[in-house]
Amino acid sequence: MATGQLFSRTTQALFYNYKQLPIQRMLDFDFLCGRETPSVAGIINPGAEGFQKLFFGQEEIAIPVHSTVEAACAAHPTADVFINFASFRSAAASSMSALKQPTIRVVAIIAEGVPESDTKQLIAYARSNNKVVIGPATVGGIQAGAFKIGDTAGTIDNIIQCKLYRPGSVGFVSKSGGMSNELYNTIARVTDGIYEGIAIGGDVFPGSTLSDHVLRFNNIPQVKMMVVLGELGGRDEYSLVEALKQGKVNKPVVAWVSGTCARLFKSEVQFGHAGAKSGGELESAQAKNQALRDAGAVVPTSYEAFETVIKETFEKLVEEGKITPVKEVKPPQIPEDLNTAIKSGKVRAPTHIISTISDDRGEEPCYAGVPMSSIVEQGYGVGDVISLLWFKRSLPRYCTHFIEICIMLCADHGPCVSGAHNTIVTARAGKDLVSSLVSGLLTIGPRFGGAIDDAARYFKDAYDRGLTPYEFVESMKKKGIRVPGIGHRIKRGDNRDKRVELLQKFARTHFPSVKYMEYAVEVETYTLSKANNLVLNVDGAIGSLFLDLLAGSGMFSKQEIDEIVEIGYLNGLFVLARSIGLIGHTFDQKRLKQPLYRHPWEDVLYTK
Repeated sequence: MATGQLFSRTTQALFYNYKQLPIQRMLDFDFLCGRETPSVAGIINPGAEGFQKLFFGQEEIAIPVHSTVEAACAAHPTADVFINFASFRSAAASSMSALKQPTIRVVAIIAEGVPESDTKQLIAYARSNNKVVIGPATVGGIQAGAFKIGDTAGTIDNIIQCKLYRPGSVGFVSKSGGMSNELYNTIARVTDGIYEGIAIGGDVFPGSTLSDHVLRFNNIPQVKMMVVLGELGGRDEYSLVEALKQGKVNKPVVAWVSGTCARLFKSEVQFGHAGAKSGGELESAQAKNQALRDAGAVVPTSYEAFETVIKETFEKLVEEGKITPVKEVKPPQIPEDLNTAIKSGKVRAPTHIISTISDDRGEEPCYAGVPMSSIVEQGYGVGDVISLLWFKRSLPRYCTHFIEICIMLCADHGPCVSGAHNTIVTARAGKDLVSSLVSGLLTIGPRFGGAIDDAARYFKDAYDRGLTPYEFVESMKKKGIRVPGIGHRIKRGDNRDKRVELLQKFARTHFPSVKYMEYAVEVETYTLSKANNLVLNVDGAIGSLFLDLLAGSGMFSKQEIDEIVEIGYLNGLFVLARSIGLIGHTFDQKRLKQPLYRHPWEDVLYTK
């Protein structure tokens, strides 16, 4: 392995299995270090393509997402590091795919518990093809001021405290990712900081060894000393012992093997990592510490003394002129995420949408403050839900029952009206449910369905101003406006609309007052004197009776009633009701497997 440094300020990586936080931490580190380009070139999310939005400093950037390793490598040929956040079940296969790509030089495997046989295959392939595997069970590695893998070194605050935003003079390698963070801090306190740090991973068979990286550090001119943290179990440290004995390392090595307390236990103890389990005296921490000491490494008497010997070794190199301590620089301020800043009370941000009718942030959704469980347990119907979501209050049962009757009566009026016709034609054209429904809904307006709102407006205005039916109708005539809610193509004075009669009967039985409806009936009496088809239709009945519902319930102010009529609530009732029928016509045509509709020639008048 040997050779030199793995990373630089221009190194870019491909990130396998999208994880927002570690990628954002990498990009924040890039910004902290003053990199010109983001270190994450692309993301690989099997089965997905597109972009992921993240921040590079204050700038929002879009990082491409690819569905395969091959596609990502082809799109980003300069990205030579593969950061694998796959689970232990798929980490080996995806890592091997990456190693087989000619552009990939380093693979970091974050997952722990990767089958040992798979790990051995990855190591063998990497070594025979001059590639590097970091892990499995690793947090990754970092080159200070240049590049970091995933969550290495933790938060931005920790990175700043450990001075990792600029290079120091120390090469560091350990098995443990957690202890790496601890040692980065320790080293920053007593030296000018880390140049490069690697956590090789805690599994039994790491892709690269402690000695691999020490020998590599030995070839990096900027690294003036090495710090090594081993642990009991395995014999990796002995390869470093041999390298020291053979004179392959000519820079000071400060080392400690943790786990000396294992001898205090009567039985064999497993420490954290899969590989941290002593299999005999040679694999004990004491034996490995002594072997390193005998080979020439600087080994303290305890972990507590580790910091002291690191400091002493660094200061000696400074005295000898071998290290010129790095001058401190002030890193740029990383912009804080808005959500974090809001939670900490540092900023206040305006909202973009106001909602007063529903809230799904708690344990269960609420409609106008009423929990969903209460709606179900109290036997609320569709009318009750409409009263909550439309009127923001629980209306009396007779009101919600009336709403439900209106919905039932207006749900459909046969296949020949414009809305149903449009829906049928669209469904027969093979379109989906939503397209078919919308095509019918788009015909609702002043001539189809919209008369409910207009009827309510005009009846209310005439009644409130005290106009007689004669004055009302004649004034509308002078304006050239037909009275909304009056008139029917089929129904006559001697053949009343049954739906109107049902609504009037219900209102007279349950409503406290029906003054607007009675006024509409008086208007009908006058219009019938002019023509037998000028009857009060269902739009007029619903429009006038809704005025009585709003006024008679005692739950709405005059201003609220005016607003409800003006906004178009009543037309909303028709839209809601007719949607039921239009959906039915869509299903009906699809169930019958009707072919594309074509209007018959004989039903068209062709003229010049």
